[in-house]
Amino acid sequence: MTDSGFELVANGRVKGMTTRLALSLLAAVTAYLLHASWWPATWLLIYTLMQWVDRLLFKAALTRDTPRHAPLLVSVCLNATLFSSLAMYNWWVGGVEGKIFGAITICCSLISVTVTMYPKKRYLFATLVPHALYLVSLPVIALMTRMENPTPWAIVMVSIVTYIIYLMVAVRKLNGSMGVLQTARDEAQRANAAKSNFLAVISHEIRTPMNAVVSAVNLLKATPLDATQTAHLAMLNNASKVLLGLLNDVLDLSKIEAGKMGFERADVDVRVSLDTLGDMFRPQLREKRLRLNTHIAPDIARSISSDPLRLQQILFNLLSNAVKFTERGDITIHVRRAGDNLLFEVADQGIGIAPEHQERIFSSFEQAEAAITRRYGGTGLGLAISRQLARLMGGDIAVASALGEGSRFTLTLPYEPAGTAAVAASAPMPANAESTEAPLHVLIVDDHEVNRRIVSLFIQPQGWTHSMAETGAEALDLCRSQRFDVILMDMQMPVMDGISATRLIRAEPGPNQTTPIVALTANALDFHVHAWAEVGVHDVLTKPIDPARLIATLYDKAEQVMLARRA
Repeated sequence: MTDSGFELVANGRVKGMTTRLALSLLAAVTAYLLHASWWPATWLLIYTLMQWVDRLLFKAALTRDTPRHAPLLVSVCLNATLFSSLAMYNWWVGGVEGKIFGAITICCSLISVTVTMYPKKRYLFATLVPHALYLVSLPVIALMTRMENPTPWAIVMVSIVTYIIYLMVAVRKLNGSMGVLQTARDEAQRANAAKSNFLAVISHEIRTPMNAVVSAVNLLKATPLDATQTAHLAMLNNASKVLLGLLNDVLDLSKIEAGKMGFERADVDVRVSLDTLGDMFRPQLREKRLRLNTHIAPDIARSISSDPLRLQQILFNLLSNAVKFTERGDITIHVRRAGDNLLFEVADQGIGIAPEHQERIFSSFEQAEAAITRRYGGTGLGLAISRQLARLMGGDIAVASALGEGSRFTLTLPYEPAGTAAVAASAPMPANAESTEAPLHVLIVDDHEVNRRIVSLFIQPQGWTHSMAETGAEALDLCRSQRFDVILMDMQMPVMDGISATRLIRAEPGPNQTTPIVALTANALDFHVHAWAEVGVHDVLTKPIDPARLIATLYDKAEQVMLARRA
């Protein structure tokens, strides 16, 4: 169904049947009270049957790509004709009250169909014309048959014509307004599509170099290091995690604003998290000769239940701002309870914020003043994202500040002492693939040499062999001549992309038609994941590569391969 106007009309006919039947029952009862006879009951029965037929026709039309409009137009026209026929009955046998009630009924019907049928003009006229003809013909017939006093009927006629003219003007203006709204809607859809395309490009272009940084850190962790190197690597590792988390949030900003951001629950060691945060900023603190003080109230549990990445991201942003805008003095992080809430207070002795700018800093791409952006830099996204995250986690962020006296940002979250969930930590990489009966042969498909080398270094300790391809076309050629146990497939590649290559591998009879394929890509948006699912991949892993998850996924696919070999 691509015609949004028809879809609105059809849904209105299907969902509005109950309302129309209720109104018809009221009209039939009133007609019977005006003049008792068998006709109101008969009319109600016939109208109810026609409404059911109308509903079935429109419900079926909603399931078709190209609905047949002729029977639908006949249905709405007959229903309108039958509905207004009761007004003729009231007009002729109901006395003055019947004439008034009949005219009001038709006028209300005209307004109703104008509102519900305006998206499609032919449906609008198919329902307007029968009602309008009834409304015009009744006083004309009365005027022709009762000439003894034509003046009242002439006045009624003039009034009806005036009403119809105004209704036509209203319909025209409504159509004009709907045209403007439709244009605005189309522009908004185009803008949203451009935004999605921009996010997709940014996601790929930033995640690709990030993959090299994060993966290099993970590879270095597996090599012999002295204490100083280990400390430096730990800082780099923690910073890369926060940067990756921030990247994910910026790319998913529309998801945050829509309230669809996902959160995990894990046990978070408050003291370890703050110590880690302090280690990340220690070089900057030392360079600016700032002191960082951390105070945790004694009644705070060692571990709390929260989202570790989001909590660290918010605190990272608050501490980053404190360090950025403080030239001398102390920065203090105070953790305490306030009833059922947990408060993280980050106070500095920096430049401060004027009262009139304190709400502005929580808006996207906004800072307190343009001079601050020129001097200190920044995008103005950090606090906006942090506040939205805090609110989605059931809390908020508030600020108290004065120019020249520093600022105090307070993150409020629900206080939930840790339960049985494990404290968030990096999962260890498996040492080798002892559970497999033979070394696996993995095909690594990626157009970036660095990415191919990184993946090969990750799987090398498992004792597996590998082949490499730079494009989807090369991968397809290899899959036609060799059998692989698992295929790791990138998405954006020259000559042939990963989705096209996967679709052809699945479609062509060959040694790898059923081989597990895992998407390993920098394209991390939802519609990318759906595109992969449609061509039959077994899993989607996004870059930067999490080595633990990569190896765990390959072990899972290896087990499937072993079971298939035994069979």
